[in-house]
Amino acid sequence: MMKKILTAVLVTATFAVSAQVKKAPVKKAAPAKPAAAAISLKTSLDSASYAFGSSIGNSLQSTGLTALNYDILLKGIKDAFTNGKLIMDQSAAQRAIEKQIKKAGEQKFAANVTEGKTFLAKNKSAAGVKTTASGLQYQVIKEGAGAHPSAEDTVTVHYKGTLLNGKQFDSSYDRNEPLALPLNGVIAGWTEGVQLMTAGSKYKFWIPYNLAYGERGAGSDIPPYSTLVFEIELIKIGKAESSAPEQTGK
Repeated sequence: MMKKILTAVLVTATFAVSAQVKKAPVKKAAPAKPAAAAISLKTSLDSASYAFGSSIGNSLQSTGLTALNYDILLKGIKDAFTNGKLIMDQSAAQRAIEKQIKKAGEQKFAANVTEGKTFLAKNKSAAGVKTTASGLQYQVIKEGAGAHPSAEDTVTVHYKGTLLNGKQFDSSYDRNEPLALPLNGVIAGWTEGVQLMTAGSKYKFWIPYNLAYGERGAGSDIPPYSTLVFEIELIKIGKAESSAPEQTGK
């Protein structure tokens, strides 16, 4: 009797194991990815072609772009180079380029944009600070008297410019020489702000990036998308007696 029971148990266990083995999924090996074909520069044309490609790539990368659809990029180069039919006209192509570069810049300098917006949102409620319709913020340090300049006027000013972190990038005070400049030839924040002033006044301005140097910045001292701080003293309204040197705000 005991022998029959053991035999029945062994048979049942064998079927159970067999069933589990049959149900186990069989893993298929992932297909091997084809290795990128090595490029051999056999001729001077090969070398020049690669050099042109890497040069174009470096130039595009310097705009802030991090990736492109390379197959379509090569298609565009080939169509233009072989006088093929272009699927975009020049104006549409220019708009597409500008849009993508702006998008890449906003992503790369997102911290600058956020810093400026956060600061201005808080600063607008500070004592004595006024905000114009354009987003320009200012505070009167000293009030003058008389007429206000127009955008077509030349004004003589003393000024100091800094980033939000306090880093100074320019100052006429340090040069001990006021500056004469046309108001319609400077950044929008200056053009608008100085027109609020009268001779003898001194204002402090906080200028959003879109009223300053925008997505391009200025040289190595003013990064793209920077909100700027200026203290400006309006000395005189009128034509300059001599040609003005290179100035900030331009």
